Amino acid sequence: MHTIEPHYNWIDQYSASEDARSPLFEAENSLESYTNTIYGYYIHPQWDSMGSDTLFLKILFADYDDGIAILEFIGEWNDAIENDIMELKRNIVDVLVHEGIRKFILVGENVFNFHGSDDDYYEEWYEDVEDGWIAGVNFQEHVQREMKQYNVDNYVNFGGQLDDLPWRTYEPRRLFEVVDGLLNRRLGAPETTLE
Repeated sequence: MHTIEPHYNWIDQYSASEDARSPLFEAENSLESYTNTIYGYYIHPQWDSMGSDTLFLKILFADYDDGIAILEFIGEWNDAIENDIMELKRNIVDVLVHEGIRKFILVGENVFNFHGSDDDYYEEWYEDVEDGWIAGVNFQEHVQREMKQYNVDNYVNFGGQLDDLPWRTYEPRRLFEVVDGLLNRRLGAPETTLE
C-alpha cells in the first residue's frame, strides 16, 4: 500500500495545505518518512489524516466560488468501529460546507472495504448540500454493495458511468462538468457550466 500515491497532477492548481480556507491548511507531509499505517501497512506519506486509523484522504481540488471539491480516499471505510463518516463529516466536510462547497466528488478506487453503521451523518451531509450533490466515483463493486446495505446510496450517488470514470484524464473543473452532467441527466435537471 505504500506505493499508492494520491493523484498529484492538479497540484499546480490547488494544494489544501496552502489553502487558508481548507481544513488541511498547513498540514505537513514528508516525502521520505512513512509514518501512517492502516492495519500495520504503511501508506504513502502524501495521504492526509482526517482523524481515522483506517481511512485517509487527499483534498485534490476545491473551488469556493463554484462550490466544488474533489476528495480521494485510501483504506478501509469503517463506520462500525472507527466511525469514519463522523470523522470525515466533522473534520473535513463541515469546514468545506461552511466555506460554500455544495458539490463533492469522492474518489473511492482505493477504498478496499466498507463496514457500515447508521446513516445519520450521511443524511446530515446530504441536507447540508441540499442544492448540490455528493458523487462516489470509481468505488469498487463490493464496497458499493456494502454501502447500499446501509443506505449510503440514498445520499451518495453511485453507479452507471460514475463506476468507471477515467477521472485522472480530466482537468478538475472539466471532471465536475462531466459528473454534474451525468447526475443532472439522471434527475432531468439542467447541467451546470463552470467559469
